[in-house]
Amino acid sequence: MAQVVVITGATAGVGRATARAFARRKACIGLLARGVDRLTATAAEVEGAGGRALALPTDVADAEAVERAAEAVERQLGPIDIWINCAMATTFAPLHEIDADEYRRATEVTYLGFVYGTMAALRRMRPRNHGIIVQVGSALAYRSIPLQAPYCGAKHAILGFTASLRSELMHEGSGVHVTMVQMPALNTPQFEWARNKMPRRPQPVPPIFEPEMAAEAIVFATQTRRREIFVGGSTVAAIIANRLVPGLLDRYLARSAYRGQMTEEANPGGPGNLFAPAAGDRGARGRFGAQAHRKSTEFWAVRHRGLLAAGFVAFVAALLTAWPSRVAARAARRRGALGQRPIDAVQD
Repeated sequence: MAQVVVITGATAGVGRATARAFARRKACIGLLARGVDRLTATAAEVEGAGGRALALPTDVADAEAVERAAEAVERQLGPIDIWINCAMATTFAPLHEIDADEYRRATEVTYLGFVYGTMAALRRMRPRNHGIIVQVGSALAYRSIPLQAPYCGAKHAILGFTASLRSELMHEGSGVHVTMVQMPALNTPQFEWARNKMPRRPQPVPPIFEPEMAAEAIVFATQTRRREIFVGGSTVAAIIANRLVPGLLDRYLARSAYRGQMTEEANPGGPGNLFAPAAGDRGARGRFGAQAHRKSTEFWAVRHRGLLAAGFVAFVAALLTAWPSRVAARAARRRGALGQRPIDAVQD
């Protein structure tokens, strides 16, 4: 039977790539986003790939709108099996240049949108004792960087919110599973249409990965009951460095992260998509494809950690098995060498 999946922020970037991935699995997908034209285009892609699409124009910052969308999904597609929170909005600027309404809007979409989506999903999943909620996170949920205070703050908040919810579900013995997938820098259209107050156009901090890898990780998260999944070696490195030397990392980012997040191209201006959807359909990918990687060795290891663990155990077992015979052989060689020494050398 086809799974029923809801994806917020479904018409661009990671959300768009994830919709395509579930469409190939013949899922029934509720697509939540603001832009009607992109919803139409995404729905057509889903149907063309063998899935079933329900396009629902929704601003995830509106809790009632999210609830209405969830009702529509269950009425037209069936009980929701998987809910994926992926919508985001942000402003590239130092904090002192961000207006209060800009900060509020970014937080309402990127944090409260996840909260409202999770609430709508739980209202349906908890009575059935079944369902999976995926929170699309970021390395920035652990290690903030300058010029992205609204986004980093929201991702930190999602991390704390999800941990609290996870404990509540465990307390009641719920069959509902919640997981968070922490992403690296991705080649998505957000760097084209996010509100930007810097003198130059923004870019993701390398290494950059394609959104299809993120979608693969999200699909994987729905197939396993892991607490959290880290995607990309850069994500793991940022988290470890922040735990070990946070002060040193603060100073490094203060020196390098402004330049590292900007291209050499002048900012063309424009309001961005903070308060209204941007025009046009950019698809899943941004304009950094020449620098983006499709695969991650680290994510391969995450997916196959059981195989790697088994290989490591087998390797250690082989060493332990061979060790006594090697020690005995070396001892025998030493005794043989001693027996071959001249008698006068031994007496000396």
